[in-house]
Amino acid sequence: MEALAGIPIEQASLLAGALILAGAVTGVLSGLFGVGGGAVMVPVLFEVFGIAGVEESVRMPLAVGTSLAVIIPTSIRSFRGHQARGAVDTQVLRVWALPILVGVIVGALIARYAEPWVFMAVFAVVSILNAVKLLFGRDSWALGSQLPGPWPMCAIGSVIGLLSSLMGIGGGVMANMVQTLYGRPILNAIATSSGVGVLISIPATLGYIYAGWPQMDVVPPLSLGYISLIGVALLLPLTVLTAPLGVRIAHALPKRTLEVAFGCFLLVVAARFTAALLGF
Repeated sequence: MEALAGIPIEQASLLAGALILAGAVTGVLSGLFGVGGGAVMVPVLFEVFGIAGVEESVRMPLAVGTSLAVIIPTSIRSFRGHQARGAVDTQVLRVWALPILVGVIVGALIARYAEPWVFMAVFAVVSILNAVKLLFGRDSWALGSQLPGPWPMCAIGSVIGLLSSLMGIGGGVMANMVQTLYGRPILNAIATSSGVGVLISIPATLGYIYAGWPQMDVVPPLSLGYISLIGVALLLPLTVLTAPLGVRIAHALPKRTLEVAFGCFLLVVAARFTAALLGF
């Protein structure tokens, strides 16, 4: 990466180490919370690309697109782990499949023209809403005792696909919130959300290649549109290796512990991007 050429070997090694560590944490979170880990990867990549001298105009979408690319195998590994334990609701995934795809396509089109602050704002707002639900929500906070019919579910799926493609996440955060608001147990919601990550990450990655293609003269070398191949290569191995550990932890923890841990994690993410929006 030419942008790293002026950075001392020690600092470059530190950056690589940070990405590798982030990959390990991402894999565990993927299995633990049913998310693709983008909520960890996007902030890390955003900082790393800044240190590496990436243009400010493409820094955030490059972090989002790279995160989505890494999420592909991580989500597949997490989904297979939960499916093996019989916790995935495949009927929900079938209903959501096409609407999610439509939402992802719209999100990729927006990403081609959106300013960086749009990505940050979506990230912060969605994280805060989910954290409030998980940390302070009660059983009375419900939209119903069972999931709605096909048309409302299609609308929900399209929104999940749209917002996820703008955040660089696998959709697990929003899919978890929706399912728990309709009375689904947190563990089953997490398991099904891991499948949502598979539905989102593949088309969204292709979309970010398309969205970033006009910026090929601005993005760092060894990038494919808004996908940094170097970032993928450093993050990917440990995310795949550590995802099964997160699955095992999720199935061993009490429901409330899982909710509080996830909520606190999301507040940290929201605080980071709120600070970025305010210029800190």
